[in-house]
Amino acid sequence: MMYGGAHHPDQQHPRGFGPPIPPQPGYGAGYGPGAPYGAPHPPVPQAPVPHPPVPQAPVPDGPEFIAHDRQNSVIVDINGVALEIQGQTMEFPWSAIATVHFAPAPFGTVLMVAVSHASGLLYECRITARRQPQLQQWLAGIGPVLHYYLANRPPAY
Repeated sequence: MMYGGAHHPDQQHPRGFGPPIPPQPGYGAGYGPGAPYGAPHPPVPQAPVPHPPVPQAPVPDGPEFIAHDRQNSVIVDINGVALEIQGQTMEFPWSAIATVHFAPAPFGTVLMVAVSHASGLLYECRITARRQPQLQQWLAGIGPVLHYYLANRPPAY
């Protein structure tokens, strides 16, 4: 046998080489006995699956509070409190919050917000205001929003 050339009919082929073997009927020849290669798949009957309508409860509107600087942010809304600290976000639903504390830092224009988790852990975020009037606006806005959600939630059991 020559590489790249024709072989002589009397030569033996090594096992696994040689002319292709015709497919056996019913095995590898399609999807049924005698079916040609590439025969289309028979259609699979599918019963329609009824999906019950998902009731969409109207989301009641509520007050929200947002304060942010270049690295940190605090969002208080109907879902709970979200603290973002240098790109890491922690979301606390109202059912997991024991209480929320806020105060101005003793220096500069920094708002400190601490979420007391129901497990006893305390999470704190500090947001720097550009100017003192912005800090005063944050301090005036966060209190009523927190009171609205903390006072109107169902009691924890």
